[in-house]
Amino acid sequence: MSKIIDITNKLNFDEKPKLVIKGTEIEVNNDAISFIKAIALFDSENGVSSSDLLSALDLLFDEENREKIAKLHLSFADLSTVIKTATELIADNDSEGEIQTPATT
Repeated sequence: MSKIIDITNKLNFDEKPKLVIKGTEIEVNNDAISFIKAIALFDSENGVSSSDLLSALDLLFDEENREKIAKLHLSFADLSTVIKTATELIADNDSEGEIQTPATT
């Protein structure tokens, strides 16, 4: 009989990392496939195009969180920073920032 190891308890299906911009929490889609697709967009030798940034935005943020970002009216440079920081947040759970305990009522 082959060996079976259940690793379900070691995985995190419920919590997604968040960025906070001007007091607005923006949830980042941290599933592995979306992350790999997003970082692959930045591996081009020709630089990053605006369509690459839009694709990364679609991969890293769901519609609700993209709307939150749109309401912030960020500059192109700032939007690039948001996307870059989101990928860094997914890649390194020990990166800068602080763990915030959600308020309970």
